[in-house]
Amino acid sequence: VIGVVIGKTDVRGFPDRRNIGSERYTFSFTKKNSPAYFINVQSWGREEYIRSLSESFRVGDCVTIKKTLVQSKESEREEKFNKKTPSCYKLLLSENHSVVKTSSCYETDTKLLSLLHLPVKDPQDYYSLGDITANGQSLDGRILNVLAAVMSVGQ
Repeated sequence: VIGVVIGKTDVRGFPDRRNIGSERYTFSFTKKNSPAYFINVQSWGREEYIRSLSESFRVGDCVTIKKTLVQSKESEREEKFNKKTPSCYKLLLSENHSVVKTSSCYETDTKLLSLLHLPVKDPQDYYSLGDITANGQSLDGRILNVLAAVMSVGQ
């Protein structure tokens, strides 16, 4: 499976329930390979493996994943910590079996690079800043999608 990385989490450690006193590490990323399709990829394992894998690519890189496990996702739980995706599946990387190869999108497929600039949400699912300002009280406590562009950067 090949795609461009459009999002990535930090490496986190958790107590390992199977081996008391040790930790398991995880990180996830979201990859996209078409204008409408993207999927979350999660990896668990030893700290050395997870840190090395996480540091091997960044957002905007193309990755090829081989020998991954496809698993149904638990939507409510999954989407608290990861990007909401149109797929009902996620990919799981295994330290012992999976292979992740990083390459430049220019080397792989320049069409993938253009996917970085496409929104991942339905274009009808955004609020404008004017709507938020005008209806602020009624929107209190709700999670909103806002599409914005950076006009300038300064100190």
